[in-house]
This record gives sequence, structure tokens and C-alpha cells, in this order.
Amino acid sequence: MGKAILFSAPSGCGKTTIIKELMQYFDCFDFSISATSRAPRGEEENGRDYYFLSREEFKARVERDEFLEWEEVYSGTCYGTLKSEIQRIWDAGKVIVFDVDVNGGRNIKKYFGEDALSIFVLPPSVEVLEQRLRSRGTDSEEAIVKRLARSAEELKQAPQFDVTIVNDNLQRAVQETRNVIEKFINE
Repeated sequence: MGKAILFSAPSGCGKTTIIKELMQYFDCFDFSISATSRAPRGEEENGRDYYFLSREEFKARVERDEFLEWEEVYSGTCYGTLKSEIQRIWDAGKVIVFDVDVNGGRNIKKYFGEDALSIFVLPPSVEVLEQRLRSRGTDSEEAIVKRLARSAEELKQAPQFDVTIVNDNLQRAVQETRNVIEKFINE
């Protein structure tokens, strides 16, 4: 089993932005592309940002035990980690990087144990989180309200992760995360 780095946070905390910065620094990283039953947002592409599956195909893959973990995050919208993604990355000799919701992060950490570093990204405040979600311009008002309600519960889970990083300044958050990862990889 290889090493894995997993990032979790409520939507809008900046975990994906931090990951993109770190992917440019660590040559040993390969990003685990999650599968979802939702439609693409903005300029998202199948096979780059997510594997976009119909709800029926997602369910069929669940029934065939093709997921390491999966969850219906919002009513009718599922996300999960395909076992084939893990194998693809390990076959390439890389460290897996996960960008997953909080429950997925906890489940993946349980699976990998000490071979995984779990990082929880925190917003500077709930108000900043709401502002970030609104400024993306990708979600309806109803979706934003759902995300904020869910984030209140997810933020309570931060202590269950190995490390918490407050994303109040992107470059500082990236540097702090980089330092923690370098120590983990070199152990």
C-alpha cells in the first residue's frame, strides 16, 4: 500500500485551490478523481475534475462494489472514490491525493490508517465561507443555503483529522500544508 494525502472541508473553504497549488510542487502526487452523479458546473470536464456518471450508472457501480467509499451527499447527488482510481495511481508509483467531503475523508482515513495524512481545511469564519460560495457564481440560492447548513455540521468534524489548516491567507495555508506533507512523506 502506498501513501495517501486526503483533504476535506466544507464546500467553499478552498481545499481544491490549495490542492492545485500543491500539485505544482510535489511531483510524486497524482490526484484521485472522484465520481459524482451530479452534472458538471462551469468548465468542469469529465475525467479531469470528476467522473460524471448518471445516477443509474453510479448505483450500478455501487452494486458491483467498485467504490472504496461513496455517499449521497445531497439528496439525489452522490460522490465516491472508485477503487480503479487508487489502483491507477499506485500502478504509476505515485502518492494519492484526495479531495473529498468530510465523511469521505473520515472513511478513507479509516481504510488507509497511518498510510494516510488527513487534512481539514477551515475557513477564517462562516461569513467568509458564505461570501466565497456566493462569489463562485456556480450555485443557486437554494444550493448555497444547503451547503451552508451542511458546513455547520462538517466543521464540527475537524478534530477527527490529523491536521487542520485555516485558509485565511492562501499562500500561508499552502506553505503550512506543504510543510506538514513533506514531513509525512519523509517519515
